[in-house]
Amino acid sequence: MYIGNTPAENYASFLTETFTVSATASYTLSHAVTNENDIRLVINGVVQQPGSGKAYTASGTTLTLTSATVSGDVMYAVYLGRALQTVNPPNASVGNSQTAPTIITGQTAETSIATDDTILIHDTSASALKKMTRANFVSGIGGTNTPAFEATINTEQNPTNDTFVKINFDTEVFDTASAYDTSNKRFTVPSGQAGKYFIFSYACMGSNTNSTLEETFLSIYKNGSQTKTAMTSTTNNPTRYCNMVITNVMDLSVGDYLEMYGKIVKTSGTTEVRTVESVFGGYKIIE
Repeated sequence: MYIGNTPAENYASFLTETFTVSATASYTLSHAVTNENDIRLVINGVVQQPGSGKAYTASGTTLTLTSATVSGDVMYAVYLGRALQTVNPPNASVGNSQTAPTIITGQTAETSIATDDTILIHDTSASALKKMTRANFVSGIGGTNTPAFEATINTEQNPTNDTFVKINFDTEVFDTASAYDTSNKRFTVPSGQAGKYFIFSYACMGSNTNSTLEETFLSIYKNGSQTKTAMTSTTNNPTRYCNMVITNVMDLSVGDYLEMYGKIVKTSGTTEVRTVESVFGGYKIIE
């Protein structure tokens, strides 16, 4: 009768290896061992004592005798540790079913990681797991919303009434790729930076006379053509100023250029595009 879990193997024979002997003290085992205690060595029917300074030592696949054998000796080894594979498991033999959940320290999700902590990743080209520091991992993903730019108006502009004219955004606030040209007031997509861009602008537009402003238009021009327009009408209730806002996501190619145009319709007085309240900018979207 057996009490307890049923053994995985009911019977297991020990592996035996017979050597072709010669006048040498060095032999190579067919199977790696941790040390000489994993084998029983028999020479000419006599069991040899294992250990340093005794009959033999063993490590890995190297078997070393204290005294060399001679031609005609009969020598064999019994692998004591291979009956149930209780020594070192063979390479690539351990799977997730052989490991305990406690193999991972803590077993709970981390809420933060240090810069030099390592992260496991799978290298598809090498079909292998590799580790990478958190700092290198973060630097290798995502990106920045660049190129990015923003420009304002330095001097108040007085465009022709009821006519679309380019707004003079002539002062850079920032320009990460030197892609905005203040001389022609346009942003040009630089080399290698094609993609989707978020473009925005707002402008304070109106008249210098109360109750004379009827309509205002703010338009994004791409490569010289009108593509997106925001419009406000105050015809039935004329006012003086209107803060216009326009945004758009645009798919741009290298060399495409963008400009902002505006149109003011008033009944009298002087048209105005004011300075502090007016901005033109944009940035590339991370995809």
